[in-house]
Amino acid sequence: MGAAMTGLRPVAEIMFSDFFAVCWDLIANEIAKSRYMSDGQVSFPLVIRTANGAGVRFGAQHSQSVENWAMAVPGLKVVAPSNPHDVIGLLASAIRDPDPVLFFEQKSLYATKGEVADTEIVEPLGKAKVLTEGSDATILALAAMVPRALAAASRLSAEHGIGCSVVDVRSLVPLDTRTILAEVAKTGRLFTVEENPRLCGWGAEIVSIVAEEAFGSLQGVVRITTPHVPLPAADALEDHVLPSVERITETVRKTLEDA
Repeated sequence: MGAAMTGLRPVAEIMFSDFFAVCWDLIANEIAKSRYMSDGQVSFPLVIRTANGAGVRFGAQHSQSVENWAMAVPGLKVVAPSNPHDVIGLLASAIRDPDPVLFFEQKSLYATKGEVADTEIVEPLGKAKVLTEGSDATILALAAMVPRALAAASRLSAEHGIGCSVVDVRSLVPLDTRTILAEVAKTGRLFTVEENPRLCGWGAEIVSIVAEEAFGSLQGVVRITTPHVPLPAADALEDHVLPSVERITETVRKTLEDA
Protein backbone atom coordinates (compact mmCIF):
# COMPACT_ATOMS: atom_id res chain seq x y z
CA MET A 1 0.00 0.00 0.00
CA GLY A 2 2.73 2.44 0.93
CA ALA A 3 4.45 2.12 -2.45
CA ALA A 4 1.29 3.07 -4.35
CA MET A 5 0.58 6.00 -2.03
CA THR A 6 4.10 7.43 -2.45
CA GLY A 7 4.22 7.58 -6.23
CA LEU A 8 5.15 4.10 -7.42
CA ARG A 9 2.92 1.89 -9.58
CA PRO A 10 3.15 -1.54 -8.00
CA VAL A 11 1.65 -4.67 -9.55
CA ALA A 12 0.76 -7.21 -6.88
CA GLU A 13 -0.20 -10.81 -7.57
CA ILE A 14 -2.66 -13.04 -5.73
CA MET A 15 -2.20 -16.67 -6.75
CA PHE A 16 -5.93 -17.49 -6.76
CA SER A 17 -8.75 -14.97 -6.82
CA ASP A 18 -10.49 -17.07 -4.15
CA PHE A 19 -7.81 -15.73 -1.77
CA PHE A 20 -9.25 -12.23 -2.07
CA ALA A 21 -11.49 -13.46 0.73
CA VAL A 22 -8.44 -13.45 3.01
CA CYS A 23 -7.37 -9.87 2.19
CA TRP A 24 -10.72 -8.28 1.32
CA ASP A 25 -10.68 -5.79 4.20
CA LEU A 26 -7.49 -4.24 2.86
CA ILE A 27 -8.87 -4.10 -0.71
CA ALA A 28 -12.44 -3.04 -0.01
CA ASN A 29 -11.97 -0.75 2.99
CA GLU A 30 -8.51 0.76 2.44
CA ILE A 31 -7.34 0.54 -1.17
CA ALA A 32 -10.71 1.30 -2.76
CA LYS A 33 -11.47 4.28 -0.54
CA SER A 34 -8.19 6.19 -0.09
CA ARG A 35 -8.69 8.67 -2.93
CA TYR A 36 -12.24 9.46 -1.84
CA MET A 37 -11.42 9.77 1.87
CA SER A 38 -8.46 12.06 1.12
CA ASP A 39 -10.46 14.34 -1.19
CA GLY A 40 -8.23 13.26 -4.07
CA GLN A 41 -4.96 14.10 -2.31
CA VAL A 42 -3.88 10.46 -2.30
CA SER A 43 -4.23 8.40 -5.47
CA PHE A 44 -3.80 4.64 -5.51
CA PRO A 45 -2.34 3.42 -8.84
CA LEU A 46 -2.17 -0.22 -7.78
CA VAL A 47 -2.85 -3.25 -9.98
CA ILE A 48 -3.65 -6.60 -8.42
CA ARG A 49 -3.35 -9.51 -10.85
CA THR A 50 -5.02 -12.76 -9.95
CA ALA A 51 -5.80 -16.18 -11.42
CA ASN A 52 -9.57 -16.47 -11.66
CA GLY A 53 -12.14 -19.01 -12.74
CA ALA A 54 -12.58 -22.71 -13.35
CA GLY A 55 -11.75 -25.32 -15.95
CA VAL A 56 -8.58 -26.82 -14.48
CA ARG A 57 -10.06 -29.11 -11.80
CA PHE A 58 -8.79 -27.15 -8.79
CA GLY A 59 -11.97 -27.59 -6.75
CA ALA A 60 -14.31 -25.37 -4.80
CA GLN A 61 -11.68 -23.22 -3.04
CA HIS A 62 -9.45 -22.53 -6.07
CA SER A 63 -11.83 -22.26 -9.04
CA GLN A 64 -14.24 -19.46 -8.29
CA SER A 65 -14.97 -16.51 -10.55
CA VAL A 66 -15.16 -13.61 -8.13
CA GLU A 67 -15.21 -10.56 -10.38
CA ASN A 68 -18.73 -9.84 -9.16
CA TRP A 69 -17.33 -9.39 -5.62
CA ALA A 70 -15.10 -6.63 -6.95
CA MET A 71 -17.90 -5.00 -8.97
CA ALA A 72 -19.82 -4.40 -5.76
CA VAL A 73 -17.11 -2.20 -4.21
CA PRO A 74 -17.07 1.47 -5.30
CA GLY A 75 -13.55 2.65 -6.06
CA LEU A 76 -12.27 -0.54 -7.71
CA LYS A 77 -11.86 -1.06 -11.45
CA VAL A 78 -12.44 -4.59 -12.72
CA VAL A 79 -10.85 -6.01 -15.87
CA ALA A 80 -10.80 -9.53 -17.38
CA PRO A 81 -8.98 -10.19 -20.69
CA SER A 82 -9.75 -13.12 -23.01
CA ASN A 83 -6.70 -13.21 -25.31
CA PRO A 84 -2.93 -12.49 -25.38
CA HIS A 85 -3.28 -9.09 -27.09
CA ASP A 86 -5.71 -7.85 -24.45
CA VAL A 87 -3.60 -9.18 -21.59
CA ILE A 88 -0.84 -6.83 -22.72
CA GLY A 89 -3.05 -3.92 -23.76
CA LEU A 90 -5.39 -3.93 -20.79
CA LEU A 91 -2.57 -4.49 -18.28
CA ALA A 92 -0.72 -1.51 -19.79
CA SER A 93 -3.80 0.65 -19.27
CA ALA A 94 -4.36 -0.73 -15.77
CA ILE A 95 -0.81 0.22 -14.76
CA ARG A 96 -1.25 3.71 -16.22
CA ASP A 97 -4.57 4.20 -14.40
CA PRO A 98 -4.55 6.36 -11.25
CA ASP A 99 -6.98 4.09 -9.41
CA PRO A 100 -6.77 0.50 -8.11
CA VAL A 101 -7.50 -2.12 -10.76
CA LEU A 102 -8.24 -5.79 -10.11
CA PHE A 103 -6.98 -7.71 -13.15
CA PHE A 104 -8.64 -11.11 -13.44
CA GLU A 105 -6.70 -13.66 -15.51
CA GLN A 106 -8.76 -16.75 -16.30
CA LYS A 107 -6.44 -19.58 -15.35
CA SER A 108 -7.57 -22.04 -18.03
CA LEU A 109 -6.51 -19.44 -20.65
CA TYR A 110 -2.88 -19.23 -19.52
CA ALA A 111 -1.76 -21.66 -22.22
CA THR A 112 -3.53 -19.68 -24.98
CA LYS A 113 -1.23 -18.48 -27.75
CA GLY A 114 -1.82 -15.72 -30.26
CA GLU A 115 -0.08 -13.20 -32.50
CA VAL A 116 0.81 -10.00 -30.66
CA ALA A 117 2.23 -6.97 -32.46
CA ASP A 118 5.78 -5.96 -31.57
CA THR A 119 4.70 -2.39 -30.83
CA GLU A 120 3.30 -0.59 -27.81
CA ILE A 121 -0.16 -1.98 -27.10
CA VAL A 122 -2.53 0.00 -24.86
CA GLU A 123 -6.19 -0.99 -24.79
CA PRO A 124 -8.47 1.51 -22.99
CA LEU A 125 -10.31 0.38 -19.90
CA GLY A 126 -14.08 0.55 -20.17
CA LYS A 127 -14.22 -0.40 -23.84
CA ALA A 128 -15.92 -3.62 -24.96
CA LYS A 129 -14.90 -5.25 -28.25
CA VAL A 130 -17.38 -6.47 -30.85
CA LEU A 131 -15.87 -9.67 -32.28
CA THR A 132 -18.59 -10.79 -34.68
CA GLU A 133 -21.67 -9.12 -36.14
CA GLY A 134 -25.04 -10.83 -36.52
CA SER A 135 -28.65 -9.73 -36.79
CA ASP A 136 -30.42 -12.41 -34.71
CA ALA A 137 -28.89 -12.26 -31.22
CA THR A 138 -26.22 -10.54 -29.14
CA ILE A 139 -23.98 -12.67 -26.91
CA LEU A 140 -21.96 -10.97 -24.18
CA ALA A 141 -19.06 -12.94 -22.72
CA LEU A 142 -15.99 -12.46 -20.54
CA ALA A 143 -12.58 -14.14 -20.30
CA ALA A 144 -12.76 -17.92 -20.96
CA MET A 145 -16.37 -17.66 -22.02
CA VAL A 146 -15.38 -15.51 -25.03
CA PRO A 147 -13.81 -18.31 -27.11
CA ARG A 148 -16.75 -20.53 -26.16
CA ALA A 149 -19.24 -17.87 -27.27
CA LEU A 150 -17.35 -17.46 -30.55
CA ALA A 151 -17.39 -21.22 -31.16
CA ALA A 152 -21.12 -21.32 -30.39
CA ALA A 153 -21.78 -18.40 -32.75
CA SER A 154 -19.87 -20.18 -35.50
CA ARG A 155 -21.90 -23.35 -34.95
CA LEU A 156 -25.19 -21.42 -34.84
CA SER A 157 -24.37 -19.76 -38.15
CA ALA A 158 -23.17 -22.90 -39.92
CA GLU A 159 -25.76 -25.36 -38.64
CA HIS A 160 -28.85 -23.26 -37.93
CA GLY A 161 -28.53 -20.08 -39.98
CA ILE A 162 -28.58 -17.92 -36.83
CA GLY A 163 -26.37 -14.84 -36.92
CA CYS A 164 -24.94 -13.68 -33.59
CA SER A 165 -22.99 -10.64 -32.52
CA VAL A 166 -20.39 -11.68 -29.94
CA VAL A 167 -19.14 -8.96 -27.60
CA ASP A 168 -16.10 -9.35 -25.36
CA VAL A 169 -17.05 -7.22 -22.35
CA ARG A 170 -13.38 -7.04 -21.19
CA SER A 171 -14.00 -4.39 -18.52
CA LEU A 172 -16.78 -4.65 -15.95
CA VAL A 173 -15.87 -1.41 -14.14
CA PRO A 174 -15.94 0.87 -16.01
CA LEU A 175 -18.58 -0.81 -18.17
CA ASP A 176 -19.01 0.04 -21.85
CA THR A 177 -22.78 0.42 -21.77
CA ARG A 178 -22.71 2.44 -25.00
CA THR A 179 -21.42 -0.50 -27.08
CA ILE A 180 -23.57 -3.05 -25.27
CA LEU A 181 -26.77 -1.06 -25.73
CA ALA A 182 -25.98 -0.37 -29.39
CA GLU A 183 -25.42 -4.07 -30.11
CA VAL A 184 -28.56 -5.15 -28.28
CA ALA A 185 -30.59 -2.52 -30.15
CA LYS A 186 -29.55 -4.16 -33.43
CA THR A 187 -30.75 -7.66 -32.52
CA GLY A 188 -33.30 -7.20 -29.72
CA ARG A 189 -32.11 -10.43 -28.06
CA LEU A 190 -29.45 -10.53 -25.38
CA PHE A 191 -27.61 -13.57 -24.02
CA THR A 192 -24.96 -13.24 -21.30
CA VAL A 193 -22.41 -16.01 -20.79
CA GLU A 194 -20.56 -16.08 -17.49
CA GLU A 195 -18.81 -18.43 -15.11
CA ASN A 196 -20.19 -16.66 -12.07
CA PRO A 197 -22.85 -18.27 -9.92
CA ARG A 198 -26.24 -17.24 -11.27
CA LEU A 199 -27.21 -15.18 -8.22
CA CYS A 200 -25.90 -11.59 -8.41
CA GLY A 201 -23.61 -12.23 -11.38
CA TRP A 202 -22.46 -9.49 -13.76
CA GLY A 203 -24.97 -10.73 -16.33
CA ALA A 204 -27.84 -9.79 -14.05
CA GLU A 205 -26.47 -6.26 -13.71
CA ILE A 206 -26.09 -5.82 -17.47
CA VAL A 207 -29.56 -7.25 -18.11
CA SER A 208 -30.94 -4.70 -15.62
CA ILE A 209 -29.17 -1.84 -17.40
CA VAL A 210 -30.42 -3.00 -20.81
CA ALA A 211 -33.99 -3.37 -19.52
CA GLU A 212 -33.80 0.14 -18.10
CA GLU A 213 -32.12 1.86 -21.05
CA ALA A 214 -33.25 -0.10 -24.11
CA PHE A 215 -36.56 -1.67 -23.12
CA GLY A 216 -38.27 -0.60 -26.33
CA SER A 217 -35.92 -2.59 -28.54
CA LEU A 218 -35.69 -5.61 -26.25
CA GLN A 219 -37.40 -8.84 -27.31
CA GLY A 220 -35.79 -11.16 -24.79
CA VAL A 221 -32.89 -11.76 -22.40
CA VAL A 222 -31.31 -15.02 -21.19
CA ARG A 223 -28.44 -15.46 -18.72
CA ILE A 224 -26.23 -18.51 -19.28
CA THR A 225 -24.37 -19.08 -16.01
CA THR A 226 -23.09 -21.63 -13.53
CA PRO A 227 -25.60 -22.76 -10.90
CA HIS A 228 -25.38 -21.34 -7.38
CA VAL A 229 -23.16 -24.15 -6.03
CA PRO A 230 -19.50 -24.45 -5.02
CA LEU A 231 -17.59 -25.68 -8.05
CA PRO A 232 -16.88 -29.44 -8.14
CA ALA A 233 -13.38 -30.80 -8.82
CA ALA A 234 -14.48 -33.92 -10.72
CA ASP A 235 -13.91 -33.45 -14.45
CA ALA A 236 -17.38 -34.40 -15.63
CA LEU A 237 -19.12 -32.38 -12.91
CA GLU A 238 -17.07 -29.23 -13.48
CA ASP A 239 -17.68 -29.48 -17.22
CA HIS A 240 -21.39 -29.92 -16.56
CA VAL A 241 -21.84 -26.77 -14.47
CA LEU A 242 -19.75 -24.41 -16.63
CA PRO A 243 -21.36 -22.89 -19.72
CA SER A 244 -20.17 -25.03 -22.63
CA VAL A 245 -20.18 -24.40 -26.37
CA GLU A 246 -23.00 -26.95 -26.60
CA ARG A 247 -25.10 -25.28 -23.88
CA ILE A 248 -24.62 -21.80 -25.36
CA THR A 249 -25.53 -23.09 -28.83
CA GLU A 250 -28.60 -24.95 -27.69
CA THR A 251 -29.83 -22.14 -25.42
CA VAL A 252 -29.65 -19.58 -28.21
CA ARG A 253 -31.16 -21.95 -30.80
CA LYS A 254 -34.04 -23.03 -28.59
CA THR A 255 -34.81 -19.50 -27.41
CA LEU A 256 -34.99 -18.16 -30.95
CA GLU A 257 -37.01 -21.11 -32.24
CA ASP A 258 -39.53 -20.81 -29.40
CA ALA A 259 -39.93 -17.06 -29.92
